[in-house]
Amino acid sequence: MSIAHHLIKSISTHLRLTEDVNALFSSVSIDTRSLQEGALYVPISGERFDGHQFIEKAIEEGAQASIWQKDIPVPASLPAEFQLYFVEDTLLALQKLAKLYRKEVNPKVIGVTGSNGKTTVKDMLASILSYAGTTYKTQGNYNNHIGLPLTILGMPADCQFLILEMGMSGFGEIHLLSTLSEPDAAIITNIGESHMEQLGSREGIAKAKAEIRDGLVAGGMLYIDGDEPLLQMLKGKDVCTVGFDRHNHNQVTNVLVDSTGFQFKLHSVGDLTLPMLGKHNVKNAALAASLAKGLGVSFSHIQAGLEQVKVSGMRLERLVGDHGELIINDAYNASPTSMKASVDALKDLDGFTHYIAVLGDMYELGANEKALHEQIADNIETPITHLVTVGEKGKWVYEATKKQQKSNGITLHHAPTVEEAANLIKPLLNDQTVILLKASRGLKLETILNYLKESGKGEMNK
Repeated sequence: MSIAHHLIKSISTHLRLTEDVNALFSSVSIDTRSLQEGALYVPISGERFDGHQFIEKAIEEGAQASIWQKDIPVPASLPAEFQLYFVEDTLLALQKLAKLYRKEVNPKVIGVTGSNGKTTVKDMLASILSYAGTTYKTQGNYNNHIGLPLTILGMPADCQFLILEMGMSGFGEIHLLSTLSEPDAAIITNIGESHMEQLGSREGIAKAKAEIRDGLVAGGMLYIDGDEPLLQMLKGKDVCTVGFDRHNHNQVTNVLVDSTGFQFKLHSVGDLTLPMLGKHNVKNAALAASLAKGLGVSFSHIQAGLEQVKVSGMRLERLVGDHGELIINDAYNASPTSMKASVDALKDLDGFTHYIAVLGDMYELGANEKALHEQIADNIETPITHLVTVGEKGKWVYEATKKQQKSNGITLHHAPTVEEAANLIKPLLNDQTVILLKASRGLKLETILNYLKESGKGEMNK
């Protein structure tokens, strides 16, 4: 990437030095800990910190210049030759600069939002579109009002496809991200229950996610989960529905599953292969493939991209344990929708004698959190042989499942801690065992992998 002086000058009220600087900045950074030589430093003021206080550290790390909020005094110790671009508000300046750079590079911009699956869809799109041209995507969780502008400013100058993940916790946030980035195409993966505390209902979540349509360029297309009733409000020539139901514009049919993944047919695209677990990922792949087809990407590139996709860690990640057991690490985060989908993915697998579902707390579910945890019990059925719940909220899943169980042979246990859960599982570890790990990020359920490597005894009797 290279951010030119004239772009920053255009959003500034005045400059500290000459206005004839002919500079190019190699990167834009808000954090001195990761700042690179030749960067433009943007100090952001937060509730607990003020980036302006770290200007000397930024210079020490190699910053070439800095945006500066004009009502904040400039330190007398600042080197005389160091350039400052004065602005009213540094966060707004960061967002304005990103919008200008997006227009200057002018790639095809794709926005992705949804309660679950947006990171997976982002990764699928990046894999597909990289066959068609230079592609850049949101790194990590840089999907909010600060992270998204930094993502835009991080794309290379020759970028042809820019994939932006858009997260939110309340109304108006997706609107800001969409109007800032002006997508040529966008996806809403699904509507779940995350952020119920802030948005009140799934209807509220759907309304907030639908804001991604606000910034679409003229002629842009929105691809949505057509099987979700709450998204039926989105109609028009700019909306393409994708899903399993017959009424969808792009219907998924002929779904076949084995231990390596799925084969399926997508109307308007063709017969596709997906080497991933979870039927919900078939729909994620269908959304990505539909959008890519809409951008003119060839079938061969779509199929190659799906075959080579590398999704971010802890999302139905397949691992082999020390005893030959298959571990499905889906512990990055969880909502009732995604937990049910993960349990169903576990049940889709063939050839094991022990099917262990390790399920933990789910957060940000609002006043109905107990009932939403209890709903998971509906999906606990054969071939699952063992259920281990973890945490205070996870216990609700255990209790509800115990009420439903009669004599169907599923062993149920609750473990207050991750370590105790590991001790329950250890006696069952062999090459005929498959384990699913699923919980919200805060529980850090993936740490069970460390305990499973340790020696120890546990009991898993009915």
